[in-house]
Amino acid sequence: MKPIFLIGYMCSGKTTLGRAVGIAASLPFIDLDDLVEAHAGCTVREIFATHGEEAFREMERKALVETSGIPGGAIIACGGGTPCFGDNMDFMNSRGITVHLRVSDHERLMNRLREGRAKRPLIASLSDGEIEQFITHQMAARLPHYSRAQEEFDSSYLENEEEVAASAKSFISKFIQK
Repeated sequence: MKPIFLIGYMCSGKTTLGRAVGIAASLPFIDLDDLVEAHAGCTVREIFATHGEEAFREMERKALVETSGIPGGAIIACGGGTPCFGDNMDFMNSRGITVHLRVSDHERLMNRLREGRAKRPLIASLSDGEIEQFITHQMAARLPHYSRAQEEFDSSYLENEEEVAASAKSFISKFIQK
């Protein structure tokens, strides 16, 4: 099986759904940011602060290449910006299946972002109104990259264990058990 690369905006459920799918389908789950942090010995925030975004993107690319070769495939949650840099989308499309996780309910995405803002350096200091403006601008820039995914999946329903389980089951039937 080829790896499945989950792409999409922050709080679209890449980690939540990816972990659930990995468990339910008995496949390895890898969060690309976690792998970068493990290799670097510090957080993504610290990498950005000390070495800059370019260094982070190089580390991210190495982790992407590393995960693409896992025998038997894996579920790989990419950072929200991963598809937007270099030839990462071309690489992922050539090595596996890319699935754009999209939250069709805008208010649900905004609620997730507001609740999780403290863990997200890009929006941690923004007010609710500023988050809305930031997201609108950044989504417009990222959507052309996300739209190059081979598949799309609505990840709106991940708010509780039952929704996560149902979404994972739906994902597996659509992309793994064909």
